[in-house]
Amino acid sequence: MIYLDHNATTPMDGRVVEVMQPYLGSLFGNPSSLYRLGRISRSAIDTARGQVAALVGAQASQVVFTSGGTEANNLAIKGLAASLPVGALAIGATEHPSVSAAAARLSKQGWELNTLSVDAVGKIPPENLAVFSKLPLRIVSVMLANNETGVIQDMSRVVNWVRETSAWLHCDAVQAAGKIPVAFDTLGAHLLTVSSHKIHGPKGAGALIIDKSVEIMPLLEGGGQERDLRSGTENVAAIVGFGKACELALAERESRHAHAFKLREQLESGLAQLAGVTIFAKDAIRLPNTVQFGLNGMDGEALLMALDRKGFAVSSGSACASGAGEPSPVLLAMGFDEATAKSAIRVSVGKDNSEADIEALLAALKTFVR
Repeated sequence: MIYLDHNATTPMDGRVVEVMQPYLGSLFGNPSSLYRLGRISRSAIDTARGQVAALVGAQASQVVFTSGGTEANNLAIKGLAASLPVGALAIGATEHPSVSAAAARLSKQGWELNTLSVDAVGKIPPENLAVFSKLPLRIVSVMLANNETGVIQDMSRVVNWVRETSAWLHCDAVQAAGKIPVAFDTLGAHLLTVSSHKIHGPKGAGALIIDKSVEIMPLLEGGGQERDLRSGTENVAAIVGFGKACELALAERESRHAHAFKLREQLESGLAQLAGVTIFAKDAIRLPNTVQFGLNGMDGEALLMALDRKGFAVSSGSACASGAGEPSPVLLAMGFDEATAKSAIRVSVGKDNSEADIEALLAALKTFVR
C-alpha cells in the first residue's frame, strides 16, 4: 500500500516507538506516586512537556496534556465558556468538527454563535472580520492550517482584530505544528491545540497550550492532574512518544518541509496534465504536504475506493467526517457547488513518501480520467 493520508494520521516513527517501550513494560509506575517508580514516570512526563513546548515556542508550564486534538479543542472552547459570562463567540467557517461541534453545543446553552466566512481560497477577509467588530465577543477560534486544503490562515490579521474585541483567541494548530514554524510566544493566540499522531507520534496524546493570563474550567475533574485542568492518570508511554515526536519534528522540520514541497510540486504538475482536474486553493499559501483536488464528474468517495483497490490510501476530506457521504463543508464554505465539493480528494504526503509514490498515483489517476 502507498500511504498518502498523513493529515489523517501518520505512522509512528521507529525512534518514537523505541523511547515508549520501557513505559509499556517495566517502567509502569503511576506518575502521581511518590516512590521511585512513580518519580521516573513523572520525570518522563516533565521531559516530554519541555519537548512539546519547544516545538511550538511555548513554556513547559503552559502545556496541558490531553488525549488528543479533539479533547484539547473542547477544553479550550468549553473551558473558556465555563469561566466567562454567556455572550458571543465566533469561529472560522472551515474549522475542524471538534471546534464547530463544541461551538454548536455552546449555542444551545445561550451563547450567540457567529461564523467568520471565508473567501474562495479559505482565508478570512478583513471585511468579514469587520462585520463582527461591534459584537460583545468573548471567544474566537480560528485554525492555523486547514486539515483539508492545507491553506494557512493569516493569523496576524485575526490577532489584530481579536485584540480590538477583547475576546480570548484559540488557535487549532494540529495540522500546522511540525510542518511549518509555530511560535506561541509571538503568535498572539491565548490557547493553542497540538496533536501527537499528526507528527509520527502515538494516537491518544495531544496538548492544549494555555497562556498564563487565561482562566479556564476543566472538562474532567478528579485527581487534579495537569494543574487541575485534566484529571486522570496520565498515559505516560503516549506522552513520552509525543515528546519524542515533537523533538524529531523540530530537528527535521526544514528537511521534511523541503521533501514534502517537492512531492507536492510533482503531484500538482502531473495533475495539471489531466483533463477536468481542479486543485483547490492552488494559489494560496498552504502546508507543503497537502493537495486537495477534484475530478470533474467523479464522486470523491468513489474515487477514493477505486484508488484503495489499486493500493493507495488517500482521503476525501477530514478523517473525522469520512464516510458521511456529504460534500466537504470546507469547500462549500469556500463557495464551491455541491457536485464540485463532493468530487474532492485529499493527498497528504509524509516524510517517507517518494517520487515513485507520486508517479504511481498519477498513473492510476490517468486510467480514471480515460
